[in-house]
Amino acid sequence: MKDKEIRILSTRPLDSALIEKAAFQHIRIDAKSFIEIKKLITSRVAEEIEQLSKIPATVVFTSMNAVEVVVDVLPVNEVMPAWKIYCLGGATFTLVKKYWNYENVVFTAKNAAELAEKIAEDKVAKVTFFCGNMRREELPVLLSQKNVALNELVVYETIETPSAVNVDYDAILFFSPSAVHSFFSANQSPAHTVLFAIGATTANAIKQCSSNRVIVGDFPARDQLVDIAINYFAGKALANDQ
Repeated sequence: MKDKEIRILSTRPLDSALIEKAAFQHIRIDAKSFIEIKKLITSRVAEEIEQLSKIPATVVFTSMNAVEVVVDVLPVNEVMPAWKIYCLGGATFTLVKKYWNYENVVFTAKNAAELAEKIAEDKVAKVTFFCGNMRREELPVLLSQKNVALNELVVYETIETPSAVNVDYDAILFFSPSAVHSFFSANQSPAHTVLFAIGATTANAIKQCSSNRVIVGDFPARDQLVDIAINYFAGKALANDQ
């Protein structure tokens, strides 16, 4: 195993530090995006965001893409809106903290179901959910069941950009169901390829397309999923050397 370079495909861009970290373990990571994110702001949505920026609203982010778009659309001033924020952890939470004070973040969770439970538990009457056009159903359905009024604002769209892969990878990293669908619309995975999913929803999408082994991250963070993949192959190498 020491003599064999492990090759991993990441289906979205990664920080160079993560790629270098893998390289120290004789693991080469190729990063190629299989989706494109496009800002989708109508005049109505822009006006709603402007109005929300003036009040202490309760908002939900389940994607870093939504955070980036909303921040870009917010009226230019020195103070961010005094929102109470519920969001997913990992990259989404990291980006929220970049723009808002820590005190603005009421709760972070590993998945949408946990967010919905906490919102209901906190007896929130109404939330604004910033999302994409391919958002999952869990949060809206659960909030509806718990009689929480939902103002859903679609602020970006996800466009699948499939392409054929001609390398026999040892592993593939997936960070969203849309990337899964895009990849498998143009490719199959060899039987030995291990598929890594950032969360349960992404894992379920993989299982609909492949019977390969799926390893699921326990927290929605890109760096953690890369660490899991590195440790998986480093562990195999150690076992083979003993």
